[in-house]
Amino acid sequence: MLPIADFNIFNYITQIIDILLVTYVIYKLIMLIRGTKAVQLLKGISVIIVVWLLSSTFDLRTMSWLMDKVITYGLLAIIIIFQPELRRALEQLGRGRFFSRTGVPEEEEMEKAIGAIVKSTNYMSKRRIGAIISIERETGLSEYVETGIPIQAYLTSELLTNIFVPNTPLHDGAVIIRQSQIFAAGCYLPLTESPFVSKELGTRHRAALGISEVTDAVTVIVSEETGTISLTKNGEIYRNLDEESLRNLLNAELIIANKSTSSTRWNWRGKKNGQTP
Repeated sequence: MLPIADFNIFNYITQIIDILLVTYVIYKLIMLIRGTKAVQLLKGISVIIVVWLLSSTFDLRTMSWLMDKVITYGLLAIIIIFQPELRRALEQLGRGRFFSRTGVPEEEEMEKAIGAIVKSTNYMSKRRIGAIISIERETGLSEYVETGIPIQAYLTSELLTNIFVPNTPLHDGAVIIRQSQIFAAGCYLPLTESPFVSKELGTRHRAALGISEVTDAVTVIVSEETGTISLTKNGEIYRNLDEESLRNLLNAELIIANKSTSSTRWNWRGKKNGQTP
């Protein structure tokens, strides 16, 4: 029979292990939904919870009643809203990828990727080869990756050009680039529903605008009819780009913007710790 002291120590150890395991699982779940549309949904849920707490604190009866109903039926709503993320989590768990680590592309790798994209789009522009290339950023594109053919190959201008050569199996659809890799090809993107889009724009441009309206992806389009190069981001389209302007836009969105975000986070941490940047 174990002494009481040993029994207490054993309980402490098991509780610590239990807490560490739960913490790690929560961390992996956060990493899983990071970079997907679930992040925006979680922000919306957080706002609802804050409103519910404030209404309870200040005795706002009508608002409290409304928030109580929302919270009551919220579990079912969460299951419906997060269905794609839950399905992907179960798939990754079944494949043994739940505990795998994913890297973030370095600046040098991103510069090489931009160079490959610019070189390929200029080649296709001169030969009027239609193309649509969507580059994933913070908001994940996994649900659109699933509509295409997985590739997960190192990004080169030659491979990117070869995918869009007419009458090849993968030329129809979008290429999605993730972490400086050609992650999938032949993907279907949502078309824009804006009534203000010019009628002269084709399906590729409408798809590029559509994905830019629901995510923060940067998408490059080569027109098959005119050979002109365009870029979409945040619901806006930049048309008739030359090599230099395309490179500058990609650098601004994929490198300079990331530097600015990282710098802001570092400065905030420094101020929080009482340090000056």
